[in-house]
Amino acid sequence: MYIRSDSFEHRQRIPAEFAAGQATADGFGFAPNRNPHLAWGDAPAGTKSFVLLCVDPDVPTEPEMVGKPGVLIPSEQPRCDFVHWAMVDIPTSVSQIVAGSCSDGVVPHGKTRPAGPEGARQGMNDYTGWFAEDASLAGDWFGYDGPFPPPNDLRLHRYFFRLFALDIDHLPVPDRFTAAQATKAMHGHVLDEVAIYGTYSLNASVKD
Repeated sequence: MYIRSDSFEHRQRIPAEFAAGQATADGFGFAPNRNPHLAWGDAPAGTKSFVLLCVDPDVPTEPEMVGKPGVLIPSEQPRCDFVHWAMVDIPTSVSQIVAGSCSDGVVPHGKTRPAGPEGARQGMNDYTGWFAEDASLAGDWFGYDGPFPPPNDLRLHRYFFRLFALDIDHLPVPDRFTAAQATKAMHGHVLDEVAIYGTYSLNASVKD
């Protein structure tokens, strides 16, 4: 099985078009937030559905440092995962997702009914928790919302798009599900997995 993208090259920078955050004239703000193109094929025999996750494993573990004036987050700081996308029950008839077809712009309070392949379901990403205390943005952030790493972070963030081929056509997760719930429900049903990743940073001093 393979996965590829026309929107970015494997291990190379993701264009700001597919990010949630970008540099602006007066600092940093929201970006176009379009989902990137993805295509896949050569699924193993017996595949009945796909699951797609997008995860950044390079998120700082000290959130109080994020965006703090005069502070740089060292690259060696311990990191944790941040989920940007979780989609389950993708039919085997689907072999690609067109750029911008599932997300096109930042929606305050999150997308309640994100577009996507017919039959597929999309869970909450981790902006749900990140914006929970912000009255202007709080809500259930379903579907894809792209990179917005801390501008004061010295680590280059990686965004892994992971595709799983399953031997079941319906994953037993609730409608309001998380990537963690999907991962747990997939246990024992994964026939194959492939991944591609792109990078992103809002710190001008961070190089590839």
